[in-house]
Order: sequence, then C-alpha cells, then structure tokens
Amino acid sequence: MIHFLTRQYTERDGVRHRLIEATWGIFGHGNVAGLGQALVQYGDGMKFHQGRNEQAMVHAAVGYARQSDRLSAHAVTTSIGPGATNLVTGAALATINHLPVLLLPGDVFAARPADPVLQQLEVPYAGDVSVNDCLRPVSRYFDRISRPEQLIPAALQAMRVLTDPVETGAVTLALPQDVQAEAYDWPSGFFTERTWTIRRAAPDATELRAAAQALRESTRPLIIAGGGVHHSGAEEALRAFAEATGIPVASTQAGKGALRHDHPADVGGIGHTGTATADELARTADLVIGVGTRYTDFTTASGTLFANPAVRFLNLNVASFDAHKLAALPLVADAREALTALKEAAQGYTTPPAYVEDYTQAKEHWEQKITACYTTAETQDRPPTQTQVLGILDELVTADDILINAAGSLPGDLHKLWRTRSRDQYHVEYGYSCMGYEIPASIGVALAAPGRPVWALVGDGTYLMMPTELVTAVQENIPIKMVILQNHGYASIGGLSDSVGAEGFATAYRYRNADDATYTGRPLPLDLAANAASLGMDVHRARTAGELREALAVARAATRPTCVYVETETADTVSGPPPAQAWWDVPVAETANSSPAVKAREEYDRQAAKRRSHL
Repeated sequence: MIHFLTRQYTERDGVRHRLIEATWGIFGHGNVAGLGQALVQYGDGMKFHQGRNEQAMVHAAVGYARQSDRLSAHAVTTSIGPGATNLVTGAALATINHLPVLLLPGDVFAARPADPVLQQLEVPYAGDVSVNDCLRPVSRYFDRISRPEQLIPAALQAMRVLTDPVETGAVTLALPQDVQAEAYDWPSGFFTERTWTIRRAAPDATELRAAAQALRESTRPLIIAGGGVHHSGAEEALRAFAEATGIPVASTQAGKGALRHDHPADVGGIGHTGTATADELARTADLVIGVGTRYTDFTTASGTLFANPAVRFLNLNVASFDAHKLAALPLVADAREALTALKEAAQGYTTPPAYVEDYTQAKEHWEQKITACYTTAETQDRPPTQTQVLGILDELVTADDILINAAGSLPGDLHKLWRTRSRDQYHVEYGYSCMGYEIPASIGVALAAPGRPVWALVGDGTYLMMPTELVTAVQENIPIKMVILQNHGYASIGGLSDSVGAEGFATAYRYRNADDATYTGRPLPLDLAANAASLGMDVHRARTAGELREALAVARAATRPTCVYVETETADTVSGPPPAQAWWDVPVAETANSSPAVKAREEYDRQAAKRRSHL
C-alpha cells in the first residue's frame, strides 16, 4: 500500500503534484506490524508525521489538502477500535467540505482465528461488521480489504475518488490487521507511476446560451462566490467577469477571498454572518449567480434572504447536485471554465451605472463600521474586545498571512469584518464548524505553505477541545502562531441561548452556585497560557490592547510555535461587532413557561413567516 501511494500523482493545467505527500499515524496493535513496518521500510519515499489524537490528524490532513487546492493530500493511519472511531468527526468534516483525505484504519482479523479480539465490537446479527462501518456514511468511498488481492481495485478506486472534483472527500480503506501482514505476488503494473488528471469540465453549449440569456435579462444581478472558486483556482476568471459586467460579488465562508477586500466589486460575506451591503443586494437581486456554492442555511438565511418576487438563480458548479439547487438554471462545469465562457457568451452586458453606484456607496458605509469595530484609540490601556483583536491583527498582517478558524463567534466576526488580502488568507472551516479544528489544521496549512505566517485563532472552548497537536508542532518546530481569546465559556452559544429563550444555560465556565446548583458561581481558575507553555509553546500574555499589539508582532516574527494569550473585554462596555444582518433558523420551544422563551418564540414566528421556496 505504501509503495503504491509513493507512485501516485495529480496534474492540472500542466502542473504535476505528488498525490499523497505524507502519512499521519498513531500506532497500536491494529496497524503497528502492517502499515507501521511498511512506513519504516519505505521511509525514504513517504514522509511521516506523529499525531496525538486521531481526529486531529484528519484535521491536519484536511488543512493541508485545502491549502494545496486539493491537488495534494495526506493519509492517516490508526489502530483498530477507538483509534478508528476517533476518525469519524474528521472524516465528516472532510467530506462535507469536499476535501480529500485517505483514511487507513486497522480492522479486526479477517480470518477470525480468535473472536472477539481486543477492541472488537461484537454484532450478534452480523459477523462482518466492525466499528469501522461507522465511517461508511461520512466517506465518499469505503472498502474493507479482507484479502490481499482486493487492495488492487480498491486502491485504484480510492485514488479516483480522491482526485475527482465532484466526488472527493474522505476515502476509507479498512485494513484487517492479519491481512496487512500477508504476502502476495503483486503484479508489477500496480506500482507503475500514475498521474491522475484533475478534469476541467467545460460548460454545455445549450446551458451556456440559457445562462447568457438570463444574465442579459437581469438588472440587479449578484454573484455568490463559494469554495468552488478557490478549488478551481478561478479567482482571476471571477475578477475578469466582475470587471467586465459590473456585477457585485458576495462570498460564503468558503469563498471569502475570491476577490480582495479592496476590489470595487467585492461586497463581503453573505447571509446570516454577512455584511449589510451583501445582504441588502441579495434581498433585491433579480438574478443570483452562485459560483461553486452549495447554498447552506447560513448563506440563504434559512430561506429568507432572497426576497425579490422575481428572483431567479443561475448556478455555475462542477457538481450537478449543487448546480440544480433552488430550481436554478444549471451551468455544470468547472468554475474557471464556466466564468470564462459566460463572460464571452454575454459579451457587452453590463449592469446599470446606478446599481454600481448604490453598492459602491453601501460598501463604503460598511467599511466605516469595520473601522469603528477595529479601533483601539480610546481603549489602548484596557483589555480589547474580540473585534479589536481582529483590528490589531489587521494592522499587522500582509497578503502572506493565513488565518484559520472554525467555530464560536469568531467565524461571524471574521466573515463580516475581515479584510482579506489574498486568495488563500481566509481559512474558516464552516461546512462542519468543528471545534478543535484550528490547531491541527494550522499545522497542515503550515506544512503546505512553508515560510508563511499561519495563525490559529481559538477561543477557550475550542482550545480545551483539542490542544494536543501543539506537541506535534513543537516536536517538528512548525512555527504556527496561536491566539487564544479567553472569554470564560461558550460565549457564542451563550448568546444564541439567550436569543432562543434558553437563558444562557450551561454555557459559562463557572463553579456551581451553592444556592441553585447552576453554573453561575465564580469563573473557573483556568490558565490556558500555562497549559500551552507546558506543551512546549512560547507564550506571551497580553492584558491590554497595547500589549496585544506588541505580542502579536513578536509572534509573527517567531521561528518556533508561539502562543499569544488575551482575555477579551465584553462588547457591552465598548464597541462590539455589528449584529447579524440576516436570520438563521434555530427552532424555539413552541410552548414554554418562561417569558424569555415566549418572547423568543414570537420573534421566531415572525422571522419564519418570511421563508420562501424558490421555484
């Protein structure tokens, strides 16, 4: 298996890449004598990274694949049992985000000489089930290799899926530990160097004509740039299309950075975490052009955002499944090819000058809001707010820096406020929004982009989920820059809890109150900075906005793993982020005794009434 992987390559636009660049692993009895021994034997041909948590290893591999534009990936090997089941969350994240990762978990004995073996799940109604079957629904391809010769077709199928722009995601080959160690007379052709071409599907002529006609008939079109723009490397094609037509470009979390923040056509994030500029354009748009997006509920504001009765949808997507969403006109093709062809087919079309003037002024107004959220002029000697932390970082970074985040309130603040300077600076995982993603992903990104400053932005809740891979960063001297924002709890969910009538229940990190047994006592005496230092990080504590500015500058210049720790001020006392500019559907109790829940339900019913089905 390892020898085979060293011979696989991808190619797109004439550029060749190693498909499986490295393998992550934690060894146990299910893989140590098979894949473990193979990695020793082929150590010169396959890089290896030692992990501390199986889920985190997948996150690191996913970060690497995304930074590599899906042209290169990593494999992850684990033992049987808990090592394998720990892969499930990471596999779900990879598949939801269409990012390739090869999973190689050990499995129970195929020959069943002893049954059950250590860590085996016994299923009375099925002798061929193991815990690895948990990976089936979150894998784009799954096979269990119960005889050595089965590896040949399975391995080839695995490579096909990993390199398919439509199908890619987590691929799992479950490897019984006895079969891993069996000999077989392998055909030499199995080890022939193979290059897997990443296809750029061209648009169908009939679909292209319909798309161009829809564009010509529109007066208030809006582009929604999704992650497919980045996966295709279509940023220049999008820029050329926007400049030729004057159409504004909003972005999803995965698509942010498709245009630089200062491009005249860029109107920022869209949806529940979007800007007022983009969301108002979406409400009045008569044609929404989705490019490489799958229209999640955050993008559509749970079906309430696109309010124009005459709105139509045109979806440019390599996946037919996504191209047909919202009863759209489909243009099934690679994003770069589709944008280039549509620009040519609709040659001469431009939006009305008044429309351009409207969104230009709205964008300028929103920029003023960003500046107000970022400024620390009057609070230099106080703890910064979360948005002021972003503002100080905004002063420091260049187009080389990469920011990584996934969960909590930071994705919303970043989507609304961050000024993206390059196509790959903004790395927010919001398909699965997985707490614990940021630290291991930053390691994967740093491996794919050596020499560039890589920032892992984490709240205290996320840090406590999965700090283990800091040890890997220290071990391999990968100079990630981690910023811990301490707000003593699940602040994002605390705010959501308040808004839906759950009164912030169990969202703060506090002692129990002796009177009513709720978590409303003193804050827990957690010292996350000391914890990070104990794992080998260089740590800088910042108590004020001024100290934070100095600490971040030191961290950016650091050549080893470095942490900046800051306790943030609440937004009640100084400027915080703008509120959500569009709705998000989180169902509220239909009957409740508390007045906050009753009031929240009334607001829920009011918002839900605006939902519409687009046909």
